[in-house]
Amino acid sequence: MKVKKALITGITGQDGSYLTEFLLKKNYIVYGVKRKSSSLNTDRIDHIYLNNKFKNRFFLVYGDLTDSNSILKVIKDTQPDEVYNLAAQSHVGVSFELPNYTTQVNAIGTLNILEAIKNCKLEAKTRFYQASTSELFGEIQDKKQSEKTSFYPKSPYASSKLFAYWITKNYRESYGMHASNGILFNHESPRRGETFVTRKITIGLSKIIHGIDQCLYLGNIYSLRDWGHARDYVEMCWKITQHKKPDDFIVATGKQYSVKFFIEKCFKYLGIEITWSGKGVSEIAKIKYFDEKKFPNLKKDMTVIKIDKKYFRPNEVKNLIGNSSKSKKLLNWKPKTSIYELIKEMMDHDLIMIKKKLINN
Repeated sequence: MKVKKALITGITGQDGSYLTEFLLKKNYIVYGVKRKSSSLNTDRIDHIYLNNKFKNRFFLVYGDLTDSNSILKVIKDTQPDEVYNLAAQSHVGVSFELPNYTTQVNAIGTLNILEAIKNCKLEAKTRFYQASTSELFGEIQDKKQSEKTSFYPKSPYASSKLFAYWITKNYRESYGMHASNGILFNHESPRRGETFVTRKITIGLSKIIHGIDQCLYLGNIYSLRDWGHARDYVEMCWKITQHKKPDDFIVATGKQYSVKFFIEKCFKYLGIEITWSGKGVSEIAKIKYFDEKKFPNLKKDMTVIKIDKKYFRPNEVKNLIGNSSKSKKLLNWKPKTSIYELIKEMMDHDLIMIKKKLINN
């Protein structure tokens, strides 16, 4: 049986690391793209890269999505059966500060990969997966967003991803490429970037527990999101690529929770009860009950959550929830991890991580 070769951009990110593990278990040869000029944090893949078990099946190659020649060389040298474009400037807030860079990476970077596949005459061989995003929907047009819902991007990030979505469809229809979009709703894990709100919460609470900080500052805690686990979602990325016909799919849990709910359930998992008071930017959360022996750094009525205007987006997306019935019907996919299991995994990880940092310092 032929061994498949996969090329992954964004290899050092949350999704890239989980997808690499998934593909290696399926006996793929995996090539990960990294920029030569960057001092990338490889923590998420070091356990793979430094494992002799994978020395003949996992390789890092140099490439830059914004440099068409370097991407052409990567595609030509690796001759991949599958390309997973997971690389992006993926922070919505940052995209307002760096719109040009965001567009170069997310939009033109995707085009550069598709052009490289075409120019290497691999249209019939190489299957292409584009990591799209629920942020495309922005100002929502349907109660639950499906593949038929109209797009209304509300950030430079979402706008750049919209170009990537359409250029993927365009190359599929124009050149007969097996090119598909996975429209992924929010997917989290202990490997999520530390500036994203779920991880900011689990790390922030861990710092409060260990006495490093006293309060966590957040933006809009009433935003509603459809949160799943990244480990479940990368399986769907693979399923989309294996599907006989290229197509576009929603990847979501179909369940919706607020940021405030996420905060409350994190505290509840720790056995801490909080109470809310105030409205708008004056809203705060204080500790009502906790185990003094277990949490010596906490105090009753201690303010642990405050709202800060600087964390609000210039253009908020308030309400996202996905309808992944097409994914379930055609690809037999459904999420495995509940929001409560996700919170447990993230809190356990970050409590240990912060404790280790405290000891090492």
